[in-house]
Amino acid sequence: MTLFRPCIDLHQGQVKQIVGGTLGDEQTLKTNHVSEKSSAWFAEQYLNDQLTGGHVIQLGPGNHDAAMQALAAYPNGLQIGGGIRDDNAASFLEAGASHVIVTSYLFDASGEFQPTHLRNLLREVGKERLVIDLSCRLDADGWVVAMNRWQTPTNLRLNLATLNSLADSCDEFLIHAADVEGKCEGIDEALVRLLGSWGKIPVTYAGGARSLEDLQLVADASEGKVDCTIGSALDIFGGSGVTYADCVAWNQSQA
Repeated sequence: MTLFRPCIDLHQGQVKQIVGGTLGDEQTLKTNHVSEKSSAWFAEQYLNDQLTGGHVIQLGPGNHDAAMQALAAYPNGLQIGGGIRDDNAASFLEAGASHVIVTSYLFDASGEFQPTHLRNLLREVGKERLVIDLSCRLDADGWVVAMNRWQTPTNLRLNLATLNSLADSCDEFLIHAADVEGKCEGIDEALVRLLGSWGKIPVTYAGGARSLEDLQLVADASEGKVDCTIGSALDIFGGSGVTYADCVAWNQSQA
């Protein structure tokens, strides 16, 4: 059963929707929307509408206060990612996060996967409170996991072997298709099909969804095994492709 998963993307302390592939620096950054509303306002909407499993992503520095406000507004209802490490993960859980989401900490500066870092994190929070973010970019051989705001490719491929090897170390996977993230040009259907063919633990896909039809496409392509986040296309984020109310209604219809 595919569900809509909400998000709160934070950049420089504000709720924004950004084209994911442009996050390298301020010169290349392309922003779709900057909200006048606070992170807590969005969290309260998700709480009131009983949306679960949403994620708060801190895109770079300057977002800690806004992240904490969102977690306080929806205790145990939101996952938190961005800069998560073994020495700060527990503090976010104590602040109200249901899970912490980890990407870059799992790799060294050159992008080599570090199993010791994963073990350290598991020791701090346990697999039941951990989401592994395998957000990726497409290359000639398929998909490669990317770190550092999706700018640095790692030595980890996104494939069935990787999903199998990490599934016992986390409660869920979160996967942004960084090449289409924020573009509202449609999902990476091939990636969704790959994720749906696996389906052993919960997986959330994000990237390119622009309509309820795309939400249905994720459901069909994954045989209901993959949830979907919609960001820039949503009316609450300045989009025109789909209304937040329709996404809430979708989840209610699935229940």
